[in-house]
Amino acid sequence: MLLWKDIIHYSSNGNPTPPKRVEKTEEEWKAILDEHTFRITRLHGTEAPNTGAHCSSFDPGIYHCACCQTPLFDASIKFDSGTGWPSFTQPISKDIVQYKKDSSFGMIRVEILCNVCDAHLGHVFPDGPEPSGLRYCVNSASLTKQQ
Repeated sequence: MLLWKDIIHYSSNGNPTPPKRVEKTEEEWKAILDEHTFRITRLHGTEAPNTGAHCSSFDPGIYHCACCQTPLFDASIKFDSGTGWPSFTQPISKDIVQYKKDSSFGMIRVEILCNVCDAHLGHVFPDGPEPSGLRYCVNSASLTKQQ
């Protein structure tokens, strides 16, 4: 189980080696993603709270990266954080998400990205439920759900 100390370590010292890599040019991503998904995942955008398709769904399934279809989060560890974005306590595996310090907008946060294709997912915070205490706050547009 990943804890906040692990997240800080990865964001400061380098991320785990991904299981594989998917690399495309900006033009290739534009050709396969709709404009909204491209803005969120490739240009590090953020969707407005409570607007994403996956905000209030808690049905079983696996959430995949919208860009490369890598499994990222299991619906069984999704929770209602009250923030307006899908929230999870852990990724499917410790090598599937990468962590980067983000000091944009006058805040200090940890950005989360798909470790396979570098898609922007959202941010992780140390205010989630036990046992990990983590809240992976993810843009719906960066996810597809499969049963």
